[in-house]
Amino acid sequence: MYTSHGTLDRDTAVERYRPMVVRVARQLAAKLPANVDSDDLAQAGMIGLLDAMTRYEPGQGAQFETFAMQRVRGAMLDELRGSDWLPRSVRRTQRTIEQAINGAEQRLQRAPSESEIAAELGVPLHGYQHMLAESRGAQLVYLDDFGDTDGEEGFLDRNVPAKGTDPAEILGDSGFRRALAEAIERLPERERFVMGMYYEQDMNLREIGAVLGVTESRVSQLHSQAVARLRTQMKVWT
Repeated sequence: MYTSHGTLDRDTAVERYRPMVVRVARQLAAKLPANVDSDDLAQAGMIGLLDAMTRYEPGQGAQFETFAMQRVRGAMLDELRGSDWLPRSVRRTQRTIEQAINGAEQRLQRAPSESEIAAELGVPLHGYQHMLAESRGAQLVYLDDFGDTDGEEGFLDRNVPAKGTDPAEILGDSGFRRALAEAIERLPERERFVMGMYYEQDMNLREIGAVLGVTESRVSQLHSQAVARLRTQMKVWT
């Protein structure tokens, strides 16, 4: 992958790492609302890859792939930040669902069913499931969970680490990881399966749907509901 002068061969590196960029783009897009185009993310990622080739210095210690991945992902996040992909209405829907789950849990002293959450919201079951579909892209840890906020942050506030408020630090805490594992174990069985297949086995929504015998949209609903349950239970850590 290097020339006779010891520098990166740009054409060879592009061909070698293009599949990696496309894979990262698809994985990121799968966790975001349907209006996010993985091709747009991949294009931004390729710009990040070219930037990494220009800036990489072999003597710095980091392997090129590690260095490039950071640049690729950073370029994709910049693209998302510029496009304002997550409407405020979606964030409000996510929080409304979380509040309803918390209220139902306090009242029932157990994990509420979908129909019970719908009743807490005062909407029919199909209306609640529509809200779940709208809240696709929900994440377990948001930056706006830390510090003083008004709950209406843009993408940068949610996805780019700020000094002292990096979700990775929270996720790296052994107590948090233990509490999260326990919270996952308390999820309803089907939601627990979805989370395991999605995050541990790196399966996409279509593949999970095939295993469970449900549609891709139904898997998306189950994932959004599971994340809302977990965020409700993990509030003590934010």
